[in-house]
Amino acid sequence: MSTVILDRRSRINTKELQIRLKNNNFGEKGFSSKQVAAFINQMQVYEGAMYEISTKLEILDSEFSMRFSHNPIHHMERRLKSVDSILGKLKHKNLPLTIDAIKDNLFDVAGIRVICNYRDDVYSVANYLSAQSDIQVLRVKDYIKNPKQNGYRSLHVIYAVPVFLSSGPHYTPVEVQLRTIAMDYWASLEHALRYKTDLPDAKLAEHSQTLLDCARSLQNIETQMQNIHRDINKAPQAGEAPQTS
Repeated sequence: MSTVILDRRSRINTKELQIRLKNNNFGEKGFSSKQVAAFINQMQVYEGAMYEISTKLEILDSEFSMRFSHNPIHHMERRLKSVDSILGKLKHKNLPLTIDAIKDNLFDVAGIRVICNYRDDVYSVANYLSAQSDIQVLRVKDYIKNPKQNGYRSLHVIYAVPVFLSSGPHYTPVEVQLRTIAMDYWASLEHALRYKTDLPDAKLAEHSQTLLDCARSLQNIETQMQNIHRDINKAPQAGEAPQTS
């Protein structure tokens, strides 16, 4: 079974980017034509890195299917940050509007969300990907072993992958979030509650507590289902996040 890949935003539209950049003011200065061209070129590099990582993940998933009769990846979602999101982050960090500021400080411009079937799959996929010789692991945040206070669980890894251009290889960061199906639908609901609701504070607090209780329950259920899966299948078991390079 092939891996389903969802692109949350369409491929780069150069004309649209040019219009949005020229219409956006950073302080009192607009964007020069040279800045616009540099930004578009860099976004194409990020897109190339995102596709490099997703191709590697597809190959890993196919290999697991052949060797263990089990697909660890349920589906993947790819996205590039929007112009507004990138500029907003630069402003929030009080950074200059330069390509270097983006490259040196923003490591999640290109992102892939990998939805796995089981927790073992999350760690196995992350570790097999990290072991590839042309990939660097820049940062790891394991929110599965150390959930956030609100109950959020996921494994975040920032990889650097080479994008080969006429000028040579350009190692480019891609943020990969790996989580199980249960972690994903919990996170989607929690995100909607936090950012897309106008509920009264009391109702918001009530739902937040309920979601925290649900996160704990889901963790217990996932552990039980994982144990059953281990008895049925002989796929690799893994319980540790990858280490930084």
